[in-house]
Amino acid sequence: MSVLFPKVNKPREWDYRPIYYDEEKEARKEKLARLRSGSMRDEYARRKQEREAKQKSRLGFWIALLLLAGLIYYFVL
Repeated sequence: MSVLFPKVNKPREWDYRPIYYDEEKEARKEKLARLRSGSMRDEYARRKQEREAKQKSRLGFWIALLLLAGLIYYFVL
């Protein structure tokens, strides 16, 4: 029987498990790497400077608005 029907080996099965991109996991890895490298302090300092600049800008806007309102009030009445 082996002459007419030779034994053919089955192809090896492909055991593939897809790896999905996990955005949260990658963010955690990057944050941990920054914490270990010490650049987290730099990030905190940069954010603090941005926050202070934004507060100064906002304060300047309100002062200018009050001055403008005062001038309008003075000239109209």
